[in-house]
Amino acid sequence: MREHRTISIADQIFEQLERDILTGKYPKGEVLSELRLSSELGVSRTPVREAVRRLEQENILKETGRGMVVVGISREDMMDMYEVRMQLEGLAARRAAANISDEQLKDMEDCLALQRFYVEKQDGGSPEQIRDMDSRFHQLLYESSGSRAYQEILKALHKKIVKYRCASISKHTRAVHSLAEHRAIYEALAAHDGDAAEKAALEHVANARDSMIKMEM
Repeated sequence: MREHRTISIADQIFEQLERDILTGKYPKGEVLSELRLSSELGVSRTPVREAVRRLEQENILKETGRGMVVVGISREDMMDMYEVRMQLEGLAARRAAANISDEQLKDMEDCLALQRFYVEKQDGGSPEQIRDMDSRFHQLLYESSGSRAYQEILKALHKKIVKYRCASISKHTRAVHSLAEHRAIYEALAAHDGDAAEKAALEHVANARDSMIKMEM
């Protein structure tokens, strides 16, 4: 029982540290010690050590003579991730068009309603809330494909480019376009039209990538 609690805490610490690194709380080049993280997170060093080891395996942290240094996700990494998504996301959408259930369609429609609410809020909405609905929509899409491999690969990629995604959708114009693109994917899935679902998903990923590139210029 004690081991199970330790693993659960380590998983939570891993998720927290990964999110903090990918969103820029701990910027590239910053040195992170187990003692510092243990103090900031209010936990013992054991789950921190396990989480740090996993982050090192994912090449998000790197051991140096000075300690664990934040590597993060570079622009080049992010572009490669979009390239992989371009290869897989359309295929996942095509599969989802054949496999999606009425319950999954309802969940997706509810997600779109919330996304629209946050996008259309008078104050422009919170980028974090819009990002969370964006993530939820894609999670539902991947799950609906019925492929565990597609789901695991695409969810991991989508999560790792969170810093760039949040910056992009904080622009109201892109947030509006993204909502419309999600709606097009949903309508293709609801019609069980594989060709249209694949086309809409590929256009969405390409537009997200192009939006990010414009922000970098």
